[in-house]
Amino acid sequence: MTVSQLRLVLETDDLDAALAFYRDVLGLREREAFAEEDGARVHILEVPSATLELANPQQVRYIDRVETGREGVAHAYPLTVRVAFEVADAATASSEWVAGGAQQVAPPVQTPWRSLNARLEAPGGMQVTAFQELRPDQV
Repeated sequence: MTVSQLRLVLETDDLDAALAFYRDVLGLREREAFAEEDGARVHILEVPSATLELANPQQVRYIDRVETGREGVAHAYPLTVRVAFEVADAATASSEWVAGGAQQVAPPVQTPWRSLNARLEAPGGMQVTAFQELRPDQV
């Protein structure tokens, strides 16, 4: 059987701040929202396209080093999750996301895989990357 949808579930203590960031700042469209007993809430946001990127710990450390310029970016969990969003302009997106409540971990940097990546921490604690695929004339 083929999978028809991937959902990445992010648990956060500040749902309102995370929702405002991902929906209002990043522009993800809200597909559905549900509220249950005891204040339980979920908002399902969607993007036009998604991929699942599997990386071993060495690659995760390498990407951390490339994007942040330093070793040992702290991870709150033994297995890490970082969400990367493709944008037309990583520098502008990074500035807009900071204005929208994210904290800059590292400014945009050109990567060996021909993209411009900026690392941020979104409201709710998730590390996110804004990445811009570079054309050959931009490398």
